[in-house]
Amino acid sequence: MAGTNKVQRYHAYPEYKDSGVEWLGEIPSGWTLSKLRYKFTFGKGLTITKENLQDEGVPCISYGEVHSKYGFEIDPNIHLLKCVNEQYLKNNQSSLLLKGDIIFADTSEDIDGSGNFTQLISDGAVFAGYHTIIARPQNRKNSRFWAYLLDCKEFRTQIRYAVKGVKVFSITQAILRNLSIWLPSKLEQEHIISFLDHETTKIDTLIEKQQHLIELLKEKRQAVISHAVTKGLNPNVPMKDSGVEWLGEVPEHWKVLPTKRLFRLVTEPSETNNNHELLSVYTAVGVAPRKDLEPKGNKASSTDGYWIVKRGDIIVNKLLAWMGAVGYSNYDGVTSPAYDILRKINDINPKFYHYLFRLDFTQQEFKRWSRGIMEMRLRLYFEELGRIMMPIPPKSEQDIIVEKIEKLENQYSQLENIATRQIELLQERRTALISAAVTGKIDVRHWVAPTDSES
Repeated sequence: MAGTNKVQRYHAYPEYKDSGVEWLGEIPSGWTLSKLRYKFTFGKGLTITKENLQDEGVPCISYGEVHSKYGFEIDPNIHLLKCVNEQYLKNNQSSLLLKGDIIFADTSEDIDGSGNFTQLISDGAVFAGYHTIIARPQNRKNSRFWAYLLDCKEFRTQIRYAVKGVKVFSITQAILRNLSIWLPSKLEQEHIISFLDHETTKIDTLIEKQQHLIELLKEKRQAVISHAVTKGLNPNVPMKDSGVEWLGEVPEHWKVLPTKRLFRLVTEPSETNNNHELLSVYTAVGVAPRKDLEPKGNKASSTDGYWIVKRGDIIVNKLLAWMGAVGYSNYDGVTSPAYDILRKINDINPKFYHYLFRLDFTQQEFKRWSRGIMEMRLRLYFEELGRIMMPIPPKSEQDIIVEKIEKLENQYSQLENIATRQIELLQERRTALISAAVTGKIDVRHWVAPTDSES
C-alpha cells in the first residue's frame, strides 16, 4: 500500500524483543507489557434513554456521538451535544467525565465498530450517556497517548476477537480490563504524541480538503441539473413566466401541467411465491435492488402481494419523498406496498422527472404538499403529488437533456470517486502511522517537526 511505503522512510528501533503476544509480534526492547485494568479505572454512563436528552443543561456523550459524529476526540465547546437536566448532577457523580477520559460505546451494529471511542479534551461538567463505558487513566499526564494506542489496529484487533454478538456486538468492562497494552517510557510517549499530533493534523487537513471538494462537486451537480430541467440547454431561448412560484420562468415553448397528466398511480400486486427482484428507493442513490445495499434484505422478506415495478417506473417513498427517496427504476421487480408506483401515461422520458424530482427545491415543494401531524410523519400521497405543476419540454428535448445530464453525472462521479479514493488512501496512511508509532515499528524519539519551509 502507498501508506506502508511512506512509513518505511522512518527508522526502526535498534533492538526489539518478542512481546509474547502472537498478534502483536516484537516490540522495542525497553517497552513493557501490561493490562488495561492496571492503568485505568472503569465506570459506566448514565442510565437514561433518548427521551431524557434535551437541548440545554449538562452536555452528554452517548454512544451515537462515539460512533458517528466526532470520533477520536470531543469538545462540548466546539461540538454540538445533546444535554441532560442539571438535576442529574446531584446523584450521578460517577458518570461525570474528566478531561482525558476515554468513552467507549458498549454496543455496535458491526464488528468493525466494536471498540469505537472518543476522548474528552476539555474541562467542565460533561456526562457519559447511555450505552457507554468510561475508561479513566490513572496517570493523566500523557492521556493523549492512550487515545492513539487505543485507536491503533493492533489494539482494535483484540477487541474484535473478544466481543460477542451476531446482529449487535457488545463490549463489556470485563473485556476492556483484560486487554493487553504495551508501553514505552513516559518521555517516549511524549515524543510519540508530538509526532502523531503533527502528522495526523496534516493528514486530517488534506482529508478535509477532499471532503470539501466532494461537497462542491455535489453542489455543482445540483446546479447544473436544476438549470437543465427547468431552463433547458439553450441560453438564448425566449422565456415565459410558468405561473408556478417554485419554478419561476421556463422556456416559452414548454408546457406546465400537473403531475397527474404525466403519470398514473399503479397498484398491481405480485403473485404468491414469486421470485421477483426486491427493489427499494434510497435518498442517496434512488432505486436499487435491496440485496445490493442491504445484504440480508432480499432473504428475509416475503414479496407476496408487493407492487409490481416495471423498468421505467418512478418509485416514490411517500414518507420520505420530501427527503429525496424517489427515483427512476432501471429494473423489473417488486417493491413494498408502502411505496407508490408512477407509470407514464404520455410520451415523456421518465428519467427527466427522476432528475427533477430529486432536486432540493422540488423536494421542498413535495414537503409543502405532504400531510402529517409532525415533520417525520409527513406523507406525500399521489392525490397531492398529482396536483403539483411540472415543466414539460417536448419529448425530443427531454431526451437531449437526459443524455446531457447522464454525461455530466458520469464526469462528476469520476471526480468524486477520485476524491473518495484519495480520502481512503489518506485514512490508510493515518492508520498506518498511528500503528507504526504506538507499536514501536518506527522510532520517533529524535523526530523534530519540520519548519514551514521544509514542509
